[in-house]
Amino acid sequence: MASTHPQNSAGKPRILVTRKLPAAVEARLKRDYDATFNPTDSVFDGDRLVAESAGHDGILVCSTEKLPAAIIEKLPPEVKIVATFSVGHDHIDIAASKARGLAVTNTPDVLTDATADTTLLLLLAAARRAYEGERMVREDRWGRWEPTGMLGVHVTGKRLAILGMGRIGRAVAQRARGFEMEIHYNNRSRLSPELEQGAIFHEDPEELLTVADFLSINCPATKETHHFLNADRIARMPDGAVVVNTARGSIVHDESLIAALTSGKLAAAGLDVFENEPAIHPGYRDLPNCFLLPHIGSATKETRDAMGFRALDNLDAFFAGKSPKDRVA
Repeated sequence: MASTHPQNSAGKPRILVTRKLPAAVEARLKRDYDATFNPTDSVFDGDRLVAESAGHDGILVCSTEKLPAAIIEKLPPEVKIVATFSVGHDHIDIAASKARGLAVTNTPDVLTDATADTTLLLLLAAARRAYEGERMVREDRWGRWEPTGMLGVHVTGKRLAILGMGRIGRAVAQRARGFEMEIHYNNRSRLSPELEQGAIFHEDPEELLTVADFLSINCPATKETHHFLNADRIARMPDGAVVVNTARGSIVHDESLIAALTSGKLAAAGLDVFENEPAIHPGYRDLPNCFLLPHIGSATKETRDAMGFRALDNLDAFFAGKSPKDRVA
């Protein structure tokens, strides 16, 4: 095994940590827990997760570790809690966890601002052809200024359709109002006027797409949203629209989005998440009108520290016999 076990920590809860975490988070783990770390930062597959969790009271995982029902059923009986270093928990079978009596917690709230900032970065970069322009400068292909050169899509005053108006969706809307964008949204339920802040609610997500000059995907990954953005739904969008995704890659049907970007039906896309990442669909790499990031929506020092501390707060509460604030199972 690649993991290392700290000494002189008798009597403390035993925690398996599957990935390398920020230094401040690991320091707190070493102080408060009998923690087993993964110094190589390699991703645990299911068999390794089951094997290395033996003798541990809990596991601190990331979204890279998959816990379907078959793996949850194989976990040693001493494992009582899984804390995930993420707001999303679609990598964990929640129903199977509940059936086993396994507690599961996540880290909401603390990554809202960082992810919303990244959403606006993608929106602006896609609209203004930032990838193409940056390559032109780096590759010394910028010959002269041209009145019709590098024309992008205007952002200010356009209609922004937000699919999923939770914490991150609302933070995106708040930022977009600075660009005088008209906010439209779909959500599982309509927001209160205080949270809505003048945004226009669409009960039917299909109707939302018809007004989407820009579409920001901020909904959870569920069976209902799997491959939501497909060819039929893209056809409902205005010609020349821009798609941005900082939620989950599985919400987008890759072939449909690539076809729309290639044909010109969509002007551009900005993507931070992908289905089967990091093994993304190769078609994206050849598209000059697609601005791509390697899932860095929450990648600020402040946010990743806060995510780790939130996970540890949940573990602290659980082992103190209290109900963790962010318990999802």
